[in-house]
Amino acid sequence: MAPPPRIPLLLLLMLFTLSAYGQSRPRDLGVKLGVMHPGPLNAITDVAGVRVGHTTRIEGDSIRTGVTAVVPHGGDLYREKVPAAIHLGNGYGKLAGYTQVEELGELETPIVLTNTLSVATAMNALVTACLRDNPQVQSVNAVVGETNDGYLNDIRGRHVTEADVHSALSAATEGSVTEGNVGAGTGTSCFGWKGGIGTSSRKLPESLGGYTVGVLVQTNFGGVLQIAGVPVGPLLERYYFRDELESHADGSCMIVVATDAPLGVRNLKRLAQRAMLGLARTGGIASNGSGDYVIAFSTATGNRISVGAGAVRSLTELSNGAVTPLFLASIEATEEAIINSLFAAEDMTGHGGNHREALPVEKVLELLKK
Repeated sequence: MAPPPRIPLLLLLMLFTLSAYGQSRPRDLGVKLGVMHPGPLNAITDVAGVRVGHTTRIEGDSIRTGVTAVVPHGGDLYREKVPAAIHLGNGYGKLAGYTQVEELGELETPIVLTNTLSVATAMNALVTACLRDNPQVQSVNAVVGETNDGYLNDIRGRHVTEADVHSALSAATEGSVTEGNVGAGTGTSCFGWKGGIGTSSRKLPESLGGYTVGVLVQTNFGGVLQIAGVPVGPLLERYYFRDELESHADGSCMIVVATDAPLGVRNLKRLAQRAMLGLARTGGIASNGSGDYVIAFSTATGNRISVGAGAVRSLTELSNGAVTPLFLASIEATEEAIINSLFAAEDMTGHGGNHREALPVEKVLELLKK
């Protein structure tokens, strides 16, 4: 009898790390995506001042949903807006506040992510918070994105409350960001496995400006999964057009891109467009029923839009030729954020007994090693 094949030492170490510490991030397991270096946290919060908060609702056998809030800075965002742009990858979605951001290039509320039928509730909560802090305000553009978690969550029950949104906003902090089955990613699915919240960042070298690009994603979409160029979906026999997944191929992906680089609205739009290339790297196909949106904003202090600042503004803005490294950073951080969401997610059973398995990370590592 032939001796069993020897397992490479590196793979053994990776598998030991996985079993010892649970669902680790791909980079911690030796899976490096792209050529640029991440920031210290490898998260959207590597962009100074950006905060993230979650409210997670896992109750009974049917409630599997939540809220994720992304807050660009610690001040009053209505009175000190940030330049922003939105790119529409595929428009089968309900992104509240889109047209005013498109028209004015300004973001005046935190970005809230939740499920499809809770967008109105989240808008009300953002409006309430803004009116509370600004007694003279009579109009506010609440920005709320969504994906449909109805496979695992009793979405028709509309269980998300305004209190849940306020809780996510209050919980928003700088520092590490929890990924996987949390917040707006609690009940989501991705590539036929359990999806969720993921985040990543890239830090440019000082020779290219030293700027940071951070990305946060809510993954709930289909396609043919690939990781670091390896066709993981086909190799694991789970991909779009397989009979058992055809009814779950559609979905959505919300992508939030933050940077401290001084970008104007036009180049923020270009930065947002590149994030869709990161989604494509993972095998996402922006299917007919997918709502794929990218919201990009800049936290550069000198370019904030202060209420009552006068009729003329002075801006500092990178030239077109200086933004290419940021484009690559957006692509790579989006790709890694999506893969991070899959590695962090765990098995979940929800509404109607529907079940989603987590990505089989040990098998994936074996495929990547081969």
